[in-house]
Amino acid sequence: MSRIFYLIIVLSLLYTSVWAQDPPFPPPPDLVAWSKDSIKPYQKYPTLPSFNIRLLDSVTIFNTDNIPSGKPIAIVFFDPNCKHCQHSINALIKSMDSVRNVRFYFITPVHDLALLRNFYMQYHMGDYKNIQIAGRDFEFFFFDFYRTISYPDVALYDKHKKLIRLIEGEFSASDIYNCINGIKN
Repeated sequence: MSRIFYLIIVLSLLYTSVWAQDPPFPPPPDLVAWSKDSIKPYQKYPTLPSFNIRLLDSVTIFNTDNIPSGKPIAIVFFDPNCKHCQHSINALIKSMDSVRNVRFYFITPVHDLALLRNFYMQYHMGDYKNIQIAGRDFEFFFFDFYRTISYPDVALYDKHKKLIRLIEGEFSASDIYNCINGIKN
């Protein structure tokens, strides 16, 4: 009986050890390989790409092909635990009226959708009509296509789904407004 008990303990420790080593998202591909290709995929293909986002209900998959044209689009890539992301999104929410014509899509590579749901509720994102969705980039498309290595990032597209700019790092509503309206900073 004690052997079975020890076997169960050892197996459960092995299982939790392996589980604990699973990173929240894959590490970025080899940065040296990235640097050899001076033109990034988003620069080669400046139209809004097609990729999947798992929504907050953890079941529904939304594809970016379903984003309608007609208004500017902001794909905001963030981590709910990132202080820079929290600062940027807080600043954006406070000035949301200045970018009310922009459709926002918030995506994260983080596995824990409960963390994303809490973030969504904390910032009252459901109260803003121009925040279309929040979800998980479960295929890690953003990393590969935009070749980003930090948070937050915003891919801005015009009303015809053509790339305007990729903002890397902290941002504000005025940064987005200026990019959308062609105002140089």
